[in-house]
Amino acid sequence: MHLQESGEMYLETILVLSEKKGTVRSIDVCDYMGFSKPSVSRAIHLLEDGGYLNVDEKGYLKLTDVGLEIAKKIYERHRVLTEVLCYLGVDRETATDDACKMEHVISDQTFEVLKARVAHLNLF
Repeated sequence: MHLQESGEMYLETILVLSEKKGTVRSIDVCDYMGFSKPSVSRAIHLLEDGGYLNVDEKGYLKLTDVGLEIAKKIYERHRVLTEVLCYLGVDRETATDDACKMEHVISDQTFEVLKARVAHLNLF
């Protein structure tokens, strides 16, 4: 199953929240993303069915190895693209918003070349 952008966003959000809070529940995702409980519940079930995350009996969300790999990839793209855009002179809020859009469409090749070309700048 190939994830759509929204699925990637959920995985990235769960990763970020788990790094901040340790444990994550659906309500945390609702609060962070500003989505309704039914929307988040549906997405969580789809991600669980797809093998990207597990939900325990207490409702805690845990990324599977596959889900974690995707979340880390998207989050790295977000961080790198944000810092590159800021370096180029884009204000942080705009850079963050633009990076959030770009992280889902940029090819692996283009991202790796971009990351390699700016590595010497120590931005990330």
